Amino acid sequence: MFQNRILVIATKHKKETVIAPLLEANLNVKCFVLKDFDTDSFGTFTGEIARKDNAFETVRKKCLAAMAISNCDLGIASEGSFGLHSTAFFASANEEILLFIDLKNNLEITTRIQTLNTNFNSSIIKSKTELQLFAETCKFPSHGLILRSENSELIVKGITAWEELYEHFEALKANYSDIIVETDMRALYNPTRMKIIEKTTMQLIEKINSKCPNCNHPGFGIVEANKGLRCELCNNPTNSILSYTYQCSNCNFKSEKAASKKMEDPMYCNYCNP
Repeated sequence: MFQNRILVIATKHKKETVIAPLLEANLNVKCFVLKDFDTDSFGTFTGEIARKDNAFETVRKKCLAAMAISNCDLGIASEGSFGLHSTAFFASANEEILLFIDLKNNLEITTRIQTLNTNFNSSIIKSKTELQLFAETCKFPSHGLILRSENSELIVKGITAWEELYEHFEALKANYSDIIVETDMRALYNPTRMKIIEKTTMQLIEKINSKCPNCNHPGFGIVEANKGLRCELCNNPTNSILSYTYQCSNCNFKSEKAASKKMEDPMYCNYCNP
């Protein structure tokens, strides 16, 4: 279905470095990137341009825009979101959505990963000591940082060297009392995030290659995780995953597959360990 077809990757932040090799090796496509495609127009992490739509609608618009500009009927785009984890409260999380569109075969296949593996953070600082502590905690200089004035009047992005970091801090400090430092979450400045995008790409490829047992349509994947795995001590249902529901986007055929774990440890049981 995809052999030797051309695929556009909608990115300006070097995501093709992890996405393209995997797609070319596993789907036998030929990937390219538009030279001047501005994904920042769909929203920036630093807020100069607000994201108008939810993450899925944004990634879809991004992908279709790149496909229209390049006149390509095969495309892929990703969208990252950062904030508090949906269940691990007060912990930062990275959510990545990857969307694959094939206009020729009327396919839209998406996958999503939410992970606690992120250095996403920000802080108001007043001294070089506070700046250094924050930077070391957030894996600088292998991971980029952003400095901004308290009113966001001035923003410096993509800082990846200590000398550069201190220089921009002193320049901002001369005019503003409080400086905000934050992690640069753009993929090319954040190796941790790039690894998550790579992992999401592999998950997407697995889903693309998974065909519906009813109609043989690509993209037969998980749509719901069902809780209720029983405790091995009291046999009551827990909040852990019991099974997964798979569904076809073409014929809506559904099937359920049990999780690999058969029983849950009592430490995760609300009855044994309330």
